[in-house]
Amino acid sequence: FYYPEKLLTGHQMSSSKPKPDVVVVGLPSSSNNTNSSESSAFAELEYSVHACPKKHKSEAQAMFNLSDDDVGKLIIVPTCQKTTVNIIKTGEKVDEEKDACLERFVKFAEIATDVLREKHFWCDYIDPCSGLAMIHKESQRVYGEVDALVTLLNYECTNVGCCKIVMHPKWGSSVYPASLFAIAPEEEVRSALRIAAEKMGPR
Repeated sequence: FYYPEKLLTGHQMSSSKPKPDVVVVGLPSSSNNTNSSESSAFAELEYSVHACPKKHKSEAQAMFNLSDDDVGKLIIVPTCQKTTVNIIKTGEKVDEEKDACLERFVKFAEIATDVLREKHFWCDYIDPCSGLAMIHKESQRVYGEVDALVTLLNYECTNVGCCKIVMHPKWGSSVYPASLFAIAPEEEVRSALRIAAEKMGPR
């Protein structure tokens, strides 16, 4: 199934800043998992739509080679997938879960960015494995997913060894973050995201 968007009234925010809506959609859990039950066949993905904050504009300009005018129009779409295992841990199950989340995000992002590019809007998304841009590959700058979630959604983070780990307010460290970017009207971005979720649902 594909369940309609639910707008959550910023349950994850603890500050007095305006609370962004977080959209929740169900995406296929795995293309290879033919034995999964209906309840586990779909994974939960959250996304929200934000203007690029001042704190991240210089990073975005360096990463995507954007002008001052373009970066002022940049929209960031952080996504979080709920994982079935704690991804801080290691092992075969963790690796399989990361692969499934990667596959799911890339498909979602490809559909959404294809919709935007067909309308001649600039857009891109991040490879969660490398942190590099997937469409505009001129820069080798790594995007800081965790830092962005801390700024945009006021999520907490923790250090595990030399790595920063985001702590989701509901899922803790059982979360897989990845982001999309666009220079387009907000409604066009939201429409592309809805189309991506609908196309990944059952026929």
